[in-house]
Amino acid sequence: MLSVSKHSEIFFRNLLKIQRRKSLQFNPWNASSQETMEQTESHKPRVSRLDLFLTFSRISLSSFGGAIFWARRQLIDRQRWLTEREFVDVLTLGQLLPGPNVLNLTVMVGYRFAGWTGAAAAVAGFLGWPCLVVIGMGVLYQQYGALPQVQQALAGMSIVAAGLLLATVIKLAMVLPRRWRPWLFGILAFVGVGVMRWPLLWVMGGLAPWAVFAAWKEQA
Repeated sequence: MLSVSKHSEIFFRNLLKIQRRKSLQFNPWNASSQETMEQTESHKPRVSRLDLFLTFSRISLSSFGGAIFWARRQLIDRQRWLTEREFVDVLTLGQLLPGPNVLNLTVMVGYRFAGWTGAAAAVAGFLGWPCLVVIGMGVLYQQYGALPQVQQALAGMSIVAAGLLLATVIKLAMVLPRRWRPWLFGILAFVGVGVMRWPLLWVMGGLAPWAVFAAWKEQA
């Protein structure tokens, strides 16, 4: 059991190191990529476990219409714990790992700032309150879900949720490289999953190796 925990800790540590290196790649307008990395590490915000718990509690309690929009708003715009590029990188890793992407993001952000206890605090804040809310909403929906007013309210909320998701996609797309290959793979993934209705694992398994190869070839 201890060995599994140790291997898990090493895995997440290496995963976050890769993510930080990707976000701190050499920039020709900077004096030195090494100086940039050291400066970024020195300006890393100090985040307590209580801050992680409260922030992810606010994200989960605000997440009507999807958590990605509210996670980005809290972590980038308000708390300024992550940059736009770091958020995209962590979210991408969360998409590739098993489980819900925002929950994976929660674990990685909590672990980055406060280790395993920080990850546990972030997950507790993210999952604790929704469990209580969902139980209460389930009881209310069972009693009043058939009313026309409730059906109309749910239909209106679904439109708002679609708008929030679209706004998040546009903001995340703005930090992608201005090259045609990333956009090509994004369009192919959208067509495969959204239009053709192919299984996500098939699409990821078919596109991911080629996307990694293309990225490696560009950097070589």
